[in-house]
Order: sequence, then C-alpha cells, then structure tokens
Amino acid sequence: MPYRDLASYKRFDTHLKANWPIFSAKRGERLRQQGRFGGASERVAENIVEDLFTIALGWNLGDINNQVDYADIVVTRLGIKYCIVETKRPGALAWNRAAVHRALEQARRYADEQKVACIAVSDGVMFYAANIKEGGLHDRVFVSLESKEPHSDLWWLSEHGVYRPRIGSQDEPLTLLESGSVTRVENIEEGSNPQLLHPKYCLPAQCFAYVGDANRPTTWKLPYLLEDGNIDVKRLPKAIQAILSNYRGARVSSIPERAIPDVLRRLAEAAEQLGRMPHQGQTAEVYEMLAQALWQVENS
Repeated sequence: MPYRDLASYKRFDTHLKANWPIFSAKRGERLRQQGRFGGASERVAENIVEDLFTIALGWNLGDINNQVDYADIVVTRLGIKYCIVETKRPGALAWNRAAVHRALEQARRYADEQKVACIAVSDGVMFYAANIKEGGLHDRVFVSLESKEPHSDLWWLSEHGVYRPRIGSQDEPLTLLESGSVTRVENIEEGSNPQLLHPKYCLPAQCFAYVGDANRPTTWKLPYLLEDGNIDVKRLPKAIQAILSNYRGARVSSIPERAIPDVLRRLAEAAEQLGRMPHQGQTAEVYEMLAQALWQVENS
C-alpha cells in the first residue's frame, strides 16, 4: 500500500498542515534574539528542532532527549532510539555544504556509537536527515524550515514514518547542496567532539565511498571527495578501479559484497556531477566500466 494511503499518514498530514503556522510563529520568536544581538546560540537551534518534532510532527515532549552521550538531540519512543540530531547555531549550515558535511560526520560518529540508523543536522534554518546504510548515507528528508508551507516529506520523521524504510520513487530527488553553494567552512565549536581524520589520507569519514564505522578510520575505504565536499577528480577514477579492475595491484576486499552496489552508485553520482558518465558524452574507459557494472546491478 502506498504510504500516502495509510490512515496514519492522513492523520499526520492533517496535523502537520494545522500546526505548521504555530511552529513557524514560534520559530520566528526564537530567532528574534538573532536580530537583536546579531547572532543566536546553538541552543536556539535545539529549541527550534524540539518544536519541529513536538508541534509540527506530533512527537511527545518526553520523546525528545538532550545531550545523550554527546549527541545534541536523540529522538526516542518507548526507549528505542530512532534519530540523532546534531544542531548548529542558526545560519551556520544554510546553505554551506562543507559545514553540513562536517556536522553530519559528528552525527554519524554518535550514531555508530549508539547503534542508531538515522541521523539529522539542523541550524534552525534547514533540516537534513539520512539513514546510515551499507557504508554510506541514504537521503531521508531535506527541507527548509523557513518555508511558509510544510513539506509532506516530513512524514518520514513522524512517529509512524521514522521507522519505515524510505524506498521507491520520490516526487523529486533530494539534493543536499549544489556544488556552488560552498561559501565558507564553519569552525567546530569549542567543547564539541573534534573531527576524526584518516591517518593516511588526513580526510574525514564523509570523503570515503564506504565507511564501516565512523569511529574507526581503518574501516573507511575509497577516498573520492575533498575535505570541502567537492569531488576529488584524481581519486575518483582510482576508487572505481579499485573495485572493478586493479589499481596498482590492489583490490578492495574489505568492503562487504552486499555494500558494493551502493558504493558503485555513490561513485557514479560523483562521476555524473563531473559529466564523466557515458550518457553524458565521450569518456574514459573506467567510467564505461562503471556504467556497465551499474547496469548489471540494476538489472540483475
């Protein structure tokens, strides 16, 4: 049954539309100090996220837990942890891809420690959530909290939607941030969990096509992004070759076979952003191999 036909979704949709104006008004009140003093603390973003879950999405206030093993917010139901949210001060993430990736890396580390499959980041302006699966992140929700109208995708963070896998076609693909949106890199606030880097590549977890455990750099495989989130044009073809052929005599054998299709899709998305895939024009053999492997995976 399509999720929009579920009685729980219809109740959620009615609740969301009725309560979004209330959430928006309260969000505006919380942000007034930003205009008054020229800035607002991270606590304001935490309060906005709490309002999002309790007012707009219908969670009970008691389900929102603060500072659980360093995680800013942990959303639970009956003691089960469903989502970890890393917050930053208002305006620190929107619309800065590098800062978003850095916040996601923090959330991913907390989630791996606490065995939680869903992570999110927010600065009270934007809200992005993803599921941890097969060594990477799968988009779940990406919305602007400044929107006048609520986005129906928020169902996937509701009490009856958060535990369901987001599968099948979406109305439109989620795009975290466009390449040109990088404006600056926010420094991690004092007292927060410092960024963990790979000892060989000196890169954080989000730069690798496969991350087994965000707290163990030895499980990070196939670097293909730069630290700012842009694609590393030199390492991307090497990462593809390490799976599909043989790069300098080394093949990747430590990535679980079940994760390979997702890793290939991740690398293909990067190649497509660079315009290197066969359907985009004449290209190198390594991208021809990638396209063939993906075709096989998708049609097997």
